[in-house]
Amino acid sequence: MKKSVVILLLIITTLTICFLFSTHVYAENETVLDNETESQLVEIKEKSEKSLEYYKEKYGSDAYGMTAYILNIISMYSIPLCFLGIAISGIYQSVIGIRKLDVKEKGLTLMVTFITVLVICQILPLAFAIVVKFGRG
Repeated sequence: MKKSVVILLLIITTLTICFLFSTHVYAENETVLDNETESQLVEIKEKSEKSLEYYKEKYGSDAYGMTAYILNIISMYSIPLCFLGIAISGIYQSVIGIRKLDVKEKGLTLMVTFITVLVICQILPLAFAIVVKFGRG
């Protein structure tokens, strides 16, 4: 369990460093986006703002709306990441684990961890909606 948390933190750290590096490189080059790319970015931004406003309006509060929006994003992005983790853990368990028993156990542990994270990420928005809608009165 500790190893999977460390791996998850390493992935998040790597993605953050890549994002910061790409932003820094973009600032150094000071290149201007072409009109098509800029219009696509504006469309994505407007779609995100509309979605955020929808959740704020649906839940009647900025805090609840922002939380629901973030949980929705987590729910969407957890599916491919967890399936990737399940596939990697399956490789550990079945392919590499044929010769090494400790690697086979590691694969099983990783698979259980990723399935648990997937289930939690998919149920959390539903639980939040139920608690906010029926718990507030």
